[in-house]
Formats: sequence, C-alpha cells, structure tokens
Amino acid sequence: MEVSQSEFQRVKVIENAVAGRITVEQASSLLGLSRRQVYRLKARYRPDQVDWVRHGNRGRPKPWGVPEAVRERVLALARGQYAGFNDSHLADKLREVEGIPFSRETIRRILRSEGVRSPQKRRAPRYRSRRERKPRMGMMVLADASREDWLEGRGPRLTLVGFQDDATGQVLAAGFQLEPEDTVGYLRQLRSMVTHHGIPLSLYRDRHGTFQRNDNYWTLEEELAGRQGPTQLGRVLEQLGIEQIAALSPQAKGRIERLWRTFQDRLRSELRLAQSATLEQAHAVLEAFVPDYNRRFAVAPRDSQSDFRPLSKKLNWDRLFSLRYERVVAKDHVVQFGSQRIQLPAREGRQGYAGQKVELSHQLNGELHVWLGEQRLHRMALPLSYTPGRAPRRPRSEKRKLPRVYVYAGRPALAVRP
Repeated sequence: MEVSQSEFQRVKVIENAVAGRITVEQASSLLGLSRRQVYRLKARYRPDQVDWVRHGNRGRPKPWGVPEAVRERVLALARGQYAGFNDSHLADKLREVEGIPFSRETIRRILRSEGVRSPQKRRAPRYRSRRERKPRMGMMVLADASREDWLEGRGPRLTLVGFQDDATGQVLAAGFQLEPEDTVGYLRQLRSMVTHHGIPLSLYRDRHGTFQRNDNYWTLEEELAGRQGPTQLGRVLEQLGIEQIAALSPQAKGRIERLWRTFQDRLRSELRLAQSATLEQAHAVLEAFVPDYNRRFAVAPRDSQSDFRPLSKKLNWDRLFSLRYERVVAKDHVVQFGSQRIQLPAREGRQGYAGQKVELSHQLNGELHVWLGEQRLHRMALPLSYTPGRAPRRPRSEKRKLPRVYVYAGRPALAVRP
C-alpha cells in the first residue's frame, strides 16, 4: 500500500518514539500534533503494517459531501437545460428553480472536476483607476446601447438601449428594438425613465451621432451663434435641463460597459432558457430580468436623498419626446415632409398662413402633428420608421465652398474663403 510523504514521515517519527529514540514532546513538535494524539498513534503503531497511520474515515463518503445522485443532476443540468450559464448564474438557478442550495464554489468544483468550463473568459487585469460613484441617485445617469445577436440565431439581431444610475448601479430603463442604435430608441427609454423616476441632473454618454453633431457643416445662424444646433435627442435633453457629459473612451464609461457584459452573459442565457425568438418574447424576458438584476446587484447610495426632478404634467409630453422639424408653409398651404405633401386646412375666417414657420412633430405613437406655436393645425398617421429623405450629396470636388462669416463691431460680414 502506497503512502504519502507526510504519512511516511509520521510512520518514522512514531517508530522512533516507540523505540525511545525521541521523546513524546519531540514527536509532538515534529508532527505538529498534541501529546495526546502522539500517544494515540503510539498505541496504534504496528511494526509490520502501515494501515494504522491512515485516518479511519479514509475512503468513506463525507457526511457533508455532495451525494452522487445530486452531483450527476447538477452536471446534467449544466450540460443541458442551463448550458452556457456562468458558475454564479448557474448556482442562482439551481438554488431558486431546482432546489439545489449549493454555493458557487461547490458548483465550480463539480463542473471543473468533470471538465465543464465556464463560458466567461478571464483576461489578465489591466490597471485603471475606478471613478467613484456619485453620492445620490439622479446626480448622473449613464446611457448606452448594445447591438448583439441576443437571440443566438433564433431570431433577428436586436439592439438593447438602456439607462443606468451611477450612484446605485440600478437599471432605470431598458428596451429591445430591431433598429440599430438611434434617436427613437433613446427617446423611448428616456421617456420611460423620466416617467418612473424623474429627470436626472446629468447624462454620461459617448460621442454617438444621436447625442451630438459630428459633422463639419455650419449654417449661417450657427456661425453667428458660435455653436452647432443640437441633435433631436440633444434638443430634448436641453429642454429637460439635463447636462450632457461626453466620455472620451469606452473605458471612461466602464460602469455601463460592465453592465452590458453582465447582460450579454446572464440575459442571453435567460433568453436561451425561454427559447425567445421574437422581439415581443425578448421584451417579456427583459421585463422580468431587469427587476431581478436590480435586486441582486444594485447598491445603496451614500446619500439617501434623490436628485431626480419630476416633469411637469402641464407640458405636452408627446410633443416633447418626439422628432421635431421646422418647415415653411408654401403659398398653396402645403408643407413638404420628405416625399409627403401635407395640405393644411384653412383657418377660421379663411385667413392663410403661407410663408409662416410651422413645427412638424413626429411622435413616438406613429402620428405626425403640425403645430403653429401652440395651435395644432393637422394630425395624420405616419409610421415612425418613415424619415424624410435627404437630397443626394454632391461629390467633394463639386461642393460649393460657402463663405466664412466673421463679425466686426457686432455686425456679421462675409469673407471669401481663400
């Protein structure tokens, strides 16, 4: 029978103690055992055997160990129904759904002993200083979108748009859409967040074209004002009084990037478990997943006060959270909106409003409203997927160079570009 090095050392020390070559105190010191245990080993000593050195429970099943039947069930679930779940997520499911109350470390040992690897790839950590959380809810909200194959080939590619509170890590609003990251998706989730939580003080976001203008074109009015006009989403944020903070790199908004990494792991596994294959089915899973995520991972803020502000109910919310365009009414009282020609009705007293500027509000419910100040002139159904067409751009070589505008003594003056 083979013995380990530690067991062989114990045999030789006890053999010398029985022969009287060393004292019990010396044997106790060499083995790191108490004197009483050394006396017990001397009593069990057999000069022609080594079985006495082994513990009596060697080879017996541990009373606190995992029963073989339960172990096989864990492996079967990990390879079947919960395939692709990470260790922590799998431990949650086994405890809450299957009634197997094992810790994550126990699940990890069972899986690794049978060669079942975690889907999470561990990378060597890089040094980055983490930005401290804001002390109050509503001081800063993080915004981002993630376009992935969320349904893993069972359905179309989806984009997940969401807002996260910086102080608590709580997901304030999130929703799937078929379209890539766009203004309409952010407007939907922004309205959902404002409705349920309020208006935050600031928004931390990237430099995507939905938030800011990334072109070099300036109109005469913009050059006189010294700033480019906002995007559709930027206009809404300005009207709500939300300060925008642009991140200079993906690492700068690491908190919401880690949120997407968790969603891409856990939410994707939940979608697979529910066999979601459509946008509606994915929405149903997401609605149950977000509260569960907030319950597990959100933290308490350092300050219990909230900086969310309520939005006035006197405002026209549908008009506020919409795509808004400015048009000039033609002489025949027609407004052009892409390929759509909208005939405006006559005013009372048959007064016309040709040449006046009106606002076209393309709302999230798929309606197009024409406003003259606070008076609504016309309403029609128009799918929100419809966008007014753009005129074809000229090649760079054919573009007409616009004169640059300078201001002298408070008056604009034109200077020809060289």
